[in-house]
This record gives sequence, C-alpha cells and structure tokens, in this order.
Amino acid sequence: MRGLFVTATDTGVGKTVLSAALLAAMLAAGEPALPYKPVITGLLDEQEIAARGSWPADDELLGALAGVPREQVAPERYGAAASPQLAAALEHARIDPEALVERARRLAGDGERSLVVEGVGGLLVPIDGAYTVLDLARALGLPTLIAARPGLGTINHTLLTLRAARAGGLDVRAVVLTPWAAEPSALERSNRHTIARLGEIDVHALAAVPAPDPPALAAAGAALPWRSWLEVSSRTGVRRPRETG
Repeated sequence: MRGLFVTATDTGVGKTVLSAALLAAMLAAGEPALPYKPVITGLLDEQEIAARGSWPADDELLGALAGVPREQVAPERYGAAASPQLAAALEHARIDPEALVERARRLAGDGERSLVVEGVGGLLVPIDGAYTVLDLARALGLPTLIAARPGLGTINHTLLTLRAARAGGLDVRAVVLTPWAAEPSALERSNRHTIARLGEIDVHALAAVPAPDPPALAAAGAALPWRSWLEVSSRTGVRRPRETG
C-alpha cells in the first residue's frame, strides 16, 4: 500500500488541513491519490460545527478535493464529538477495525493510487476496545506524519506523540507544525528547533491557509517534501533532524 498516514498531537491541531494540503498538492502534480478518513465523529455536534467556521467537515473537504462522495472518504460516521469507540456506542454500534483496513486496501488498489489517510484525534484514541488509532496506523503500514501546533505546549505533546509512535512501530517521517505564520514568533522558532533536536526528527512547517481554497491548499502542500515521504525505504539508525521550509 502506498500513501501517508496523518496523525496529530491532539484534536483540532490542523490534521485535516495538512491532509487536505497533501492531497491537493498530489492531485495538482498528477499523482493519483485518494483521501481516507476511516472514522469521523462530531457530525451533529453544534460546538464542533461552529468551531469549523467557513471550513466544511473533514470528509466533505477531502471528498471535494478528490471528487468523491464524502461517504467514501469516511465510511464510519457518528454524530457525537467523542472518541470513535464512545461515538459508536452512543449509536448502539461497534466499529470493526479489520473492515477499516480492508477498505483502505480496496481504495489503494494494487498500488496505482496513493492514499492520504487521516486519523481521528491522537494515536492513543480508542477505536474499539483496546484497539487504538496507533494500531490502525500500524496495520496500514504507511509512513506517518505528526501534525502539531507551533505554540506553547507543543514540545511536550509532540515529543510524547513521537515516542508513542516509535514505540508502536510506526515509521514517522516528519513533524509538521501548522499553521506556520509568515513571521513566526521567537517561541515558535524555538519550539521548532527543540522538537527537531530532542525528537531527532525532521520538522517542517505548513503555511497558514485562511480558507478551504484548492489552489491555496495545493500551494501549501507543494512546499512539503511529500514525494520523498511516499518513498518506501528502510531506516537504519536515526536520521539527523532538519528544520526545513
């Protein structure tokens, strides 16, 4: 399977914007790609809807970029703004993790399409019982990106997420700080350097995208090295961290 798995340090930190930017950039460059958000929650939550502002729901945004129905993007759909496990339970349902993985395989085909897979919440969010987002990412076997805030508190959240990802066997390609201001503050620049140094990880920045405009998303995504992230390679040892972009 070819593609990228996008996770985050928390909910609401820019995971969907990063996924949309990557997808838009790939499609603009002629890369056959499809979005996949295995589970979406909060579809009927008023606070969740209000917080999006002018931005559509995650599945709607990703589906519009790729020209596919939102139900194809997110097959498991729940109203409550909660973990997938709880959101499903509130609707007297359960989520089958194996079905999530099988849907991804069908979308990817025989490698002719790249998937941009967006997780839900952070890595340790439960999907069903003890099965977490991390377990799903590991089953898919895709290179992982961590979306993180650039501001106060991000060092701890990002390094904890990075540690959990590596302990769980994920191939983390980079941390992406978003939204990255045109003139970042001293705190944001320091956070970026510190995460790269302590996490021994490449740290990139996704420029702020003010509206869900496909060309703007594609331009922001094009500034990221998504082609190299897609490459299948085995890492021996720890890479020297870089701050790029």
